Amino acid sequence: MARLISLVCLALVGLPLAAGGAWLVALGGSLFYLLAGLVFLACAVLVFFRNPLVYWIYGLFTLAALVWAVWEVGFDWWALAPRGGLIILIGLFLLLPAVRNSLDLAGDKPSVLPLGLPVAIAVVVAVGSMLNAPHDLAGQLPLQTVETNPDLGNPMPEGDWQQYGRSQFGQRYSPLDQITPDNVARLQLAWHAQTGDVKLPGDTKETTYQVTPLKIGDTIYLCTPHNWALALDARTGERKWKYDPEVGLNTDRQHQTCRGVTYWVDPQVAAGERCHERIYLPTSDARLIALNAADGTVCEDFADRGFLHLERHMKYNPAGYYYSTSPPMAVSGKIIIGGAVNDNYSLYEPSGVIRAFDAHSGALVWNWDSARPEETAPLAEGETYTTNSPNSWSVFSADEALGLVYIPMGNQPPDQLGMNRSEAVETYSSSLTALDIATGQVRWVKQFVHHDLWDMDVPAQPVLIDLTIGGAVVPAVVQPTKQGDIYVLNRETGTPIVPVSEVPVGSTQTIPEDHAAPTQPHSALSFNPPALSEKDMWGVSLFDQLACRIRFRSLNYAGRYTPPSLEGSIVYPGNFGTFNWGSVAVDPERQVMFGMPVYLAFTSRLVPASEIPPKGADEKASEVGLNRNEGADYGVDMGPFYSPLGLPCQQPPWGYVAGVDLTNGKTAYRHKNGTVEDLSPIPLPIEMGVPGIGGPMITRGGLVFMGAAVDDYLRAYDLTTGEVMWSARLPAGGQATPMTYEVDGEQYVLMVAGGHGSIGTTPGDHVMAWKLPKG
Repeated sequence: MARLISLVCLALVGLPLAAGGAWLVALGGSLFYLLAGLVFLACAVLVFFRNPLVYWIYGLFTLAALVWAVWEVGFDWWALAPRGGLIILIGLFLLLPAVRNSLDLAGDKPSVLPLGLPVAIAVVVAVGSMLNAPHDLAGQLPLQTVETNPDLGNPMPEGDWQQYGRSQFGQRYSPLDQITPDNVARLQLAWHAQTGDVKLPGDTKETTYQVTPLKIGDTIYLCTPHNWALALDARTGERKWKYDPEVGLNTDRQHQTCRGVTYWVDPQVAAGERCHERIYLPTSDARLIALNAADGTVCEDFADRGFLHLERHMKYNPAGYYYSTSPPMAVSGKIIIGGAVNDNYSLYEPSGVIRAFDAHSGALVWNWDSARPEETAPLAEGETYTTNSPNSWSVFSADEALGLVYIPMGNQPPDQLGMNRSEAVETYSSSLTALDIATGQVRWVKQFVHHDLWDMDVPAQPVLIDLTIGGAVVPAVVQPTKQGDIYVLNRETGTPIVPVSEVPVGSTQTIPEDHAAPTQPHSALSFNPPALSEKDMWGVSLFDQLACRIRFRSLNYAGRYTPPSLEGSIVYPGNFGTFNWGSVAVDPERQVMFGMPVYLAFTSRLVPASEIPPKGADEKASEVGLNRNEGADYGVDMGPFYSPLGLPCQQPPWGYVAGVDLTNGKTAYRHKNGTVEDLSPIPLPIEMGVPGIGGPMITRGGLVFMGAAVDDYLRAYDLTTGEVMWSARLPAGGQATPMTYEVDGEQYVLMVAGGHGSIGTTPGDHVMAWKLPKG
């Protein structure tokens, strides 16, 4: 029986390896899988004939496979395991006494040495590689304070958190220092609230909690995916009020989320009067609602009895195609707001116009349409904004002293089709654009992707910080990008502080109707990964690794910025980006940065319009699936570059944390981040470096707090070294950015855990706060 089992196993392994290996060789790939398949089949024949030569053949093959694996990937456990795990397991099975006895034809048992020694060597190498950390960069950020009295943005009490990134500067930095690396392990849950807003059967897939709450005085303000606004007691989490705008369900919305609300004090209303302090709530049905911060009732002196309708002046406005997922910027008496325009639905979509409204009355002050950048005066009745112009769906930052608001721009949909874009669109797509707060006129623009064909819109809030370089203080803006570059620019002029160069791309081959830029910008401060190669393909076994290699060789790929194609192209970094809306956090005193670079490849394939099934068939319009691009010559089918088992085709790690010294642009450390506890069938907290989406928050106490990873944890990291100092298990995915506040002399760390639809983390509706125990 043991001989029969070994024979069947060898044959079942050998046949697909040989067939798939031949396919891979025909595509110009590695010979190993074909040869391995033939060896397995040869060993099956030897076992059938009870020939002990199988020990010699399989032993030599084990050594050869080990040498090949180490030659490809070095002593990296997660890369070696799929190459050798199955080979070692079958080798161990062949060494079982029952199999060995079945090979005894001459009356003598065959020696186990020809196979046992190679298997033992392979096991030793495997165990040794577990102790190796080839992807880790150990180091320390400088401890010394560079600036003792840094500009933290608009002034507020140290214990408050008044805007999405705490202030208009978007630093995600708090001057609180009660919690430190020395005592963080003592953190205890202070309170736990639930919002009651959960994903509904008719919701869009990406129904997700991405909110960073605000704290003003003794109250927490937040919004939920269905745009409920809530006020909670900062001491206990008890609900003070709730406002439900009743946005309803609409599966045409690509995102059902709310990243935050906006707080503003109205100087035209006396202190203590209704609506002196206001909360502005953006909704997924394209409204901006002004609420009285004290009780959540509508401020009827704003816009149309409290409701500002953002669909005005849009030539095309199908329900669900336009809405604001991010909190607007309140600055200089204005509310400045952008909007998310559905990617790749149609050529006839709403405009990506940026608008400034009077924060008290809701009157339109200016509008900046990147397709008509000079015309910022409010439109007259009957006029419309430019259809499908590039939009900005992320969070803005502002420098009130310079009179500038900083807009991270997307590109013009359809994202993968660059035909017929105007000169203005080509100038402002995928850029950081600084607008005059008073007039909306462009003061400067810095583009990060030329003629963007990859959906590499600028997703992250710009981070403002004053840097001391060469003894001089330079006003800077730090802008993370999807492609992994981090641009450090003078925020007054847009000129680079960290060098930026133009780099030739690997391929400019596009469909005949389009073209690709021959060079692309590249920052000297970058987390752009090395280009993929066949040896980077991964799987949990030889089989899915082989499938990924075949797929890699079948797709177009010439490095970053490989144009989309009819055959299909690899996009790496992928559409989720190395950095996304979670941005980075900075310490303005030590002038250092903490971020979470993520690496997941995507694929995109252009689909001629004639091949797209009729509307109503099974298609999607998001980062995953068929995007129709109604009215265009091509749709696009896109999604993660996954194996047949639904795992990334490129080998891990897929997620890191990293620390950067912004005074010199150098990365001090980089560590794998997150475990596979919530990804694998067996919930083991194995540190692998997993993807995530969300952002970090830094405190003066020397800590970074972040959830984000696809395992359900909130973690505290030592800012200096990047090492994890504390973690708390969350009841749902933590794909929101945490914040910290103080009340009654006690520092709290607050996290919203509600999960993320696109990456499939545990859904929920939890708001949780931790603090140190008394005494």
